[in-house]
Amino acid sequence: MENTLKISSSPHVRSKTSTSDIMFDVIIALIPATVVGLYNFGLHAALLVAVCILSCVGFEALYQKAMKKKVTVLDFSAAVTGLLLALNLPPELPVWMAILGSAFAIIVVKQLFGGLGQNFMNPALAARCFLLLSFTKYMTTFVYDGVTSATPLTVLKQGGSVELRDMFLGFTGGTIGETSAAALLLGAVYLMLRRVISPKIPLVYIGTFASAIAIYAAATGKAVVDFTLAQLCGGGLMLGAWFMATDYVTSPITSVGKIVYGVILGLLTFVLRIFGASAEGVSYAIIISNLLVPLIEKATAPRPFGYGAELKGNKAEKKDKKAESKTEENSEATSGSKAPMDGKGIIKAIAAIFVITLVMGAALGIVYNVTKEPIADVNEKAKQEAYKEVFPDAAEVVPVTDEEIGGYDHLNEKFLHEQGYPNDTIDEVCFANDENGKTIGVIMTVTNSNGYGGDIQMVIGFSLAKEVDGKVQKRSITGLSFLSINETVGLGMQATGEDFTSQFKVPVCEEFTYTKLGKTNDTEIDALSGATITTSAVVDGVNAAMHIMSMIGGYK
Repeated sequence: MENTLKISSSPHVRSKTSTSDIMFDVIIALIPATVVGLYNFGLHAALLVAVCILSCVGFEALYQKAMKKKVTVLDFSAAVTGLLLALNLPPELPVWMAILGSAFAIIVVKQLFGGLGQNFMNPALAARCFLLLSFTKYMTTFVYDGVTSATPLTVLKQGGSVELRDMFLGFTGGTIGETSAAALLLGAVYLMLRRVISPKIPLVYIGTFASAIAIYAAATGKAVVDFTLAQLCGGGLMLGAWFMATDYVTSPITSVGKIVYGVILGLLTFVLRIFGASAEGVSYAIIISNLLVPLIEKATAPRPFGYGAELKGNKAEKKDKKAESKTEENSEATSGSKAPMDGKGIIKAIAAIFVITLVMGAALGIVYNVTKEPIADVNEKAKQEAYKEVFPDAAEVVPVTDEEIGGYDHLNEKFLHEQGYPNDTIDEVCFANDENGKTIGVIMTVTNSNGYGGDIQMVIGFSLAKEVDGKVQKRSITGLSFLSINETVGLGMQATGEDFTSQFKVPVCEEFTYTKLGKTNDTEIDALSGATITTSAVVDGVNAAMHIMSMIGGYK
């Protein structure tokens, strides 16, 4: 019995490197990007980094304690999640949102699916996307050097120019950790030297994306080299490629799978950046690709040695083996799997789904009824304030009903969409009256669907022609205000400023045009720098309103 072999399960070759060692290396590799981010964005960015790390560690410890599991915060995985989340946040994000994002990353994405090694997508990026969908305004507001501005990629997407040197070094707006490509590459080199990551996924990802971008730039007449380099340095591509796409848990383990994964990442990022509403795309590309990993691994799993090379033997032997195999399969199916659900179980499941649906529907109905009136009051107040802004002399504003105007649908279809304004809709026409009830103007609410960030709803005031001191004053635009506009901060949102809207306060003309060379007359509008799409949408909306005004007695 002294010679009895001791048998243990695989793996039989083990590395001395632990999870904590790997995570600590990742933290070290992220230090350069973190330092640049704190230098650029200041104390609030430092507070967000500290809050995210502490929150993630705290939520993991609390959840594991509550579930009576072993507390594993000393493996540094929660700290890495917190740091990555912080580096993906805008520098001025409210602290409570960072805490909410940390809770989502640790509890929802990581722990509810079994903890480290079981999560189906990168927790930090999942939390970023959750915050982006929930708090779009705050997650897309970027401040650099005390000034709210657009990210370089947003400027590039809207036709502007960027400084490559600043993008490479990190002296631009963006999230805390994405701005410096140089610092991120330095961290990537450290991870490769420490053999923490393989360069296969990042290089295939970056190469695929760069190739697609270069082809696109050549096809659209852009400067191929400058455009491609700018796309590589911006939008968190380096942060995503080297630090999140390489996550052990959510990336393929097969060699071919890594290549397929990298190609999918590159193509998705290209499509989302160029053809999507956002100028970024890395976060969504990675988490979508994370969901495809099981399929990628299944399709690229290596064939075991000898698989399929069946030995030639007599037919009887093969038949016996086949029968034996079938018997074993039936035995396993009987003993190891659950019995099919019976009729009673199906009825219970249907009843449970029905009750859940009923309760959730009732809850949504209650919430709707509770919030309906306050929301309507807020919207009405905003509308009245806009009326006052565009026509200060009006004592009362009287809306024109659908019946009085002959149907707004008919008005838009017949007199706008069929006459060269397919993207504009007149939502409301009102008469502006003086204290005596005399109509002195018209106020129109117009929606243009061609804004960079979606629909732009604007309110435009028109004064009627009148005689003053024996002279006839033409109809004029008295003001322009916005009820709904979701353009890029620092670019398209400048449309709401007085410098832009005041250009429209001129006599009514046949049509406005916009120019990038400086206006030379009242019918020209100076375009917003880097926001020609927004400028075009606003000008088109005002022109549509003037077109309707032209049917009410001409331009005089």
